[in-house]
Amino acid sequence: MIRLYVAADLAQDVALTLDHGQSHYLTSVMRRGVGDEVLVFNGRDGEWRAQIEVAGKRGVILRPRALERPQVFGPDLDLVVALVKRGRVETIVEKAAELGARRVRLVITERTNAERTRIDRLAAIAAEAAEQTGRLDAPEIFEPVKLARLIEAWEAPRRLLFCDEAGDARPVLQALAGAEPAPWSILIGPEGGFSPSERETLRNLNYATPASLGPRILRADTAAISALTLWQAAQGDWRGLEVS
Repeated sequence: MIRLYVAADLAQDVALTLDHGQSHYLTSVMRRGVGDEVLVFNGRDGEWRAQIEVAGKRGVILRPRALERPQVFGPDLDLVVALVKRGRVETIVEKAAELGARRVRLVITERTNAERTRIDRLAAIAAEAAEQTGRLDAPEIFEPVKLARLIEAWEAPRRLLFCDEAGDARPVLQALAGAEPAPWSILIGPEGGFSPSERETLRNLNYATPASLGPRILRADTAAISALTLWQAAQGDWRGLEVS
């Protein structure tokens, strides 16, 4: 069954008009027509089975018929990652969606080697990954901010898993062992690593838990995937716990 992430509210028998891209995908790529069914979700109203009511040159209109799954959310987990080159940041966003991150926050550090990115494209990549994985929401993608600004605006009780490449922190699973349930963020640095002053600042945060991703130096995308995987195994929904 095709799944589509939409922005509109969803309710039984309330017509839903798809945008041009989704209309083209359904009719021209997937060859669906009037009477066919798809699943739609928006991250708020659960997942609905909808029927194609109109499929024409002006677009596709769906009619939600039945609620298939009520809305649920994964763990309250943010991925905070230094802005890197386009291909790698796109991979990071895709895999963050697949691995259950609720938000992706981009930061600019002293050694960041990229200056800009297209948030609209990253949001589309996150939505496509959400459609494929079966999750009922899509990660929110935030505009890049400086690391210092992110720290200044930090809100308790969110914890921070600081992936420290210096090599003297405990392994992730050891660092997370026994941690109390809480909202978490995972911080991944740029390809050149954090500067000494940034590392000192992060180490002194009372809500930060430094952790090592092993003896090898990882690229940002590999580090993000590894950290998300380990956090889900230690604290997240890979343990089979229900979340809301």
